[in-house]
Amino acid sequence: MVRGKEGHTKFEVPSRIEITSLFTYWSEQVWDCVKFYREQFPNSRMTEIRIGGIYASLRYDASDFKEKCKKYKVTTFKGVHKSAEKLSPDYKLVMNGENNIDYQIVHSSRGCFRKCGFCGTWIIEPEFEPKKSIKKIIEPGLELGLKNLVFYDNNLLYNPNIKELLEELIELKKQRKIGWCESQSGFDGKLLLENPELAVMLKKAGFREPRIAWDWGFNQHPGVEKQIQILKDAGFTQKDIYVFMIYNWDLDFEEMENKRIKCYEWKVQISDCRNRPLTQLHDHYKPQKDQSDGNEYHINPNWTDAEVKQFRKNVRRQNIIVRQGLRYHSKLLENKKNFTREQFRALKAMPIKEARKYLPDLWRPSKITPPKNREKWIAEKEKLIRVPLVFDTISTSNLHKISPIIQMR
Repeated sequence: MVRGKEGHTKFEVPSRIEITSLFTYWSEQVWDCVKFYREQFPNSRMTEIRIGGIYASLRYDASDFKEKCKKYKVTTFKGVHKSAEKLSPDYKLVMNGENNIDYQIVHSSRGCFRKCGFCGTWIIEPEFEPKKSIKKIIEPGLELGLKNLVFYDNNLLYNPNIKELLEELIELKKQRKIGWCESQSGFDGKLLLENPELAVMLKKAGFREPRIAWDWGFNQHPGVEKQIQILKDAGFTQKDIYVFMIYNWDLDFEEMENKRIKCYEWKVQISDCRNRPLTQLHDHYKPQKDQSDGNEYHINPNWTDAEVKQFRKNVRRQNIIVRQGLRYHSKLLENKKNFTREQFRALKAMPIKEARKYLPDLWRPSKITPPKNREKWIAEKEKLIRVPLVFDTISTSNLHKISPIIQMR
């Protein structure tokens, strides 16, 4: 197994080269890799090159995909590789001292019964295929010391054997054979409402940072709040709960901002996902650059480039506030060189009106914050200018003696 483009060392002429693919918008890297290996091994009769994975499974029948396959004389593998599913990953291949991992990936099911338009799972994995146990699946990883488990199920709680699986994990946790667990795709909150006892079992099994999805409109917030309360009642801390949100999609900026503010009121974090259609073949998004022409990445007709970047910025700032229990955010406070510890404590204790004098970029998350110019993104770069500091002692009675520390242009 190699990553990217590496010269062959083991085989003079391999009989087959398998190239996997991830999301469709990373297709350029896939074909760059195909080109490299076909040039290394030009005889397609001697060396078959086969592409599989997400991009290949979603685009195998598209004309542009077929043309490239013909050009480079490659074949396609669509869907889940059933034979590979029966085998455990060889984690030694990625435990090379440079990028060692401390977890193993687990699938207790394949597929999803929901058919969301922005998701390709139900296309690639049309049948929901649950497992009854994962004990044997994780044994090879446990032998390597990989005690933490990351579940890649697209709808973990829909597994009809979920209670048995969680009981299995709880027992392994008691025996200290596993560490923490995590569900990458989050939990189906509607199923959590139907079976609230699952939240308690998830907590006992060692799941951390639970995520629930809020894909649809603001008017669904009462149900989302109930889901959060179920997780809190099970013992999960508010600031460690995440709400999945998809933006740059059908819901416009203002509605997404209202959803963001509601999450601030609940004091939970947001896991935001910028939508890219299943047909998107490139993504050159740059957070600091104006890309309003729409050529570099997908911009939904309901959104502008400036709104996409402003919403991402708002979510990032809000998450910092929730995570650290702050009342506001300031980029200036992120750099420890700007303030001493005493000054930082003083600023935190100040009334917000007073703190604004020292933090010109102070931001509060309780109101909708649109971009300054909806049609053109203007990245704000702070330029720090030191001003002489008059500083006697740190106390609320002496705060008025602190002259402005930093100004921002």
